[in-house]
Amino acid sequence: MKTMKPFLFALVGLFLTMTSCRTEDDISIDPPAESTLQANSALTNQIQRVAMNDGSVDNVVYNANCFTIQLPITATINGVELTITNIDDYDDLEDILDEFDDDDDTVVLNFPITIIFSDYSEIQVNSLDQLEDYADDCNDENEFDDDIECLDFVYPISASVFNTNNEVIATLTFTNDYDLYEFIDDIDEDDLIGFEFPIIIIIADGNEIVINNFDQLDDAIDDFGDDCDEDDDYDYDDDDCTNCTPSQLESILTACSGWYIDELERNDNDLEDNYTGYLFNFSTDNTVTVTWSGNTANGTWTTSGSGNNITITFDIPGFDDINTTWNLHEIDNDDDDNEVEVSFEIGDDDELEFKNDNCN
Repeated sequence: MKTMKPFLFALVGLFLTMTSCRTEDDISIDPPAESTLQANSALTNQIQRVAMNDGSVDNVVYNANCFTIQLPITATINGVELTITNIDDYDDLEDILDEFDDDDDTVVLNFPITIIFSDYSEIQVNSLDQLEDYADDCNDENEFDDDIECLDFVYPISASVFNTNNEVIATLTFTNDYDLYEFIDDIDEDDLIGFEFPIIIIIADGNEIVINNFDQLDDAIDDFGDDCDEDDDYDYDDDDCTNCTPSQLESILTACSGWYIDELERNDNDLEDNYTGYLFNFSTDNTVTVTWSGNTANGTWTTSGSGNNITITFDIPGFDDINTTWNLHEIDNDDDDNEVEVSFEIGDDDELEFKNDNCN
């Protein structure tokens, strides 16, 4: 049985106490009509869906969209023990999984663990069999679910609670999704809610939108709430360039000279050794020069698309192994050193990765 976190139950009791102690001298404040909403209204439910716990955020650990695993945890990935203390550590896990292309990846969790459902209820799981049972209750990949993942609130957000007499019961400040979700879940049907506007939301492309009232918030959720790939699938690395842009790719490739092919696979054949000593220099006019062993080849490169659908097309005479249109997979620009890797792919089998060891 799920156990609920007692967040605002005590607050509800405080509401009742404060309300019962009011006198005729209490101040009545009329909240602006455009800045109030009621419990269980359509917009209130939409706000709560935005604040739900996103179960797909840790699919790299375990394939389940309806819950997350509470951190910290310890797992063994391909024989390497890793302690995951925050979501940034998922990148370390992914690096281990991506180290080799031709191995069978395994992630072994150390039990017991605690899982957190979309409503923030929790339960302890003592074995893989139990975990699989809970995962069986989740929707499959990319099926509709209640949480809205294409926009996020920027915290803190402050709210006032009014009763039907337009009296302020309480003023609260929320610093995260959990606080906001539990607040909305526990408000009384007779209460009216007022946010302290303006508030800010972030949409899927990273842009911020200033919201000045509930009507604007309602419109924004309608416009952007389903305007992205929620990534509710089990391909953990298919979203590595969600926020990439063609201009970002072009800037990185043209900023540094001396790119070389670190990986090249076509039709299950590893071809990078054929290009040892070949250096690629990309220019802002979309020309590319390749030099090797005193030889030179000149060609072109072009980019297009956005997000996870950015493509690059090469046309270099004599380079049939790369002369095609590739999908941008990942830009790995590690701030700790000068190494930059830019990888492309076609389907599940073909891969091209350029690397630069001195690009800052």
